Amino acid sequence: MIQYLEVGKIINTHGIAGELKIMPLTDDPKRFDKLKWVYISPKISDEMKKYDVVRVRYHKNFVIMKVKDIDDLNTAEKYKEQFLIVDRKDAVKLPKDTFFICDLIGMEVFDEEGKSLGFLKEVLQTGSNDVYVVKGDNSREILIPALKSVVKKVCFEENKMEVILPQGLIDDEI
Repeated sequence: MIQYLEVGKIINTHGIAGELKIMPLTDDPKRFDKLKWVYISPKISDEMKKYDVVRVRYHKNFVIMKVKDIDDLNTAEKYKEQFLIVDRKDAVKLPKDTFFICDLIGMEVFDEEGKSLGFLKEVLQTGSNDVYVVKGDNSREILIPALKSVVKKVCFEENKMEVILPQGLIDDEI
């Protein structure tokens, strides 16, 4: 598992005092209220710099954040398109049977008979439930609903997931 998690992307500045306009990369933006500090970096790397969070507020679907040492519009401009990153140990604790998307990507997915369906490449977040995009050796994509009745086992130690495919999800006769 990766050590750091991207929780937001800086998409713009806000005002002249160095506030950052952030697109949250989490299902619950109110989690930003609990942040005491964040790393800011173009991507997870050795170039990450730690910033203390001064305040957080919300505007429409965005988070407006003020961090220490970014005090004007020109300085804030330099951080556009960069990511807010937290240590995994400081991340919000997830409820049972829920996972960080970044931990699922790359898992090998097997059906109930032990046949490999491919690797989980993407998670589509729909309104009702997530959908796992699994790509097999033949480059065919399988869309698997992320439901308890379908996903039977997730094993991080073995990097694999076991699913029971709903009838008609895969039509092998085409």
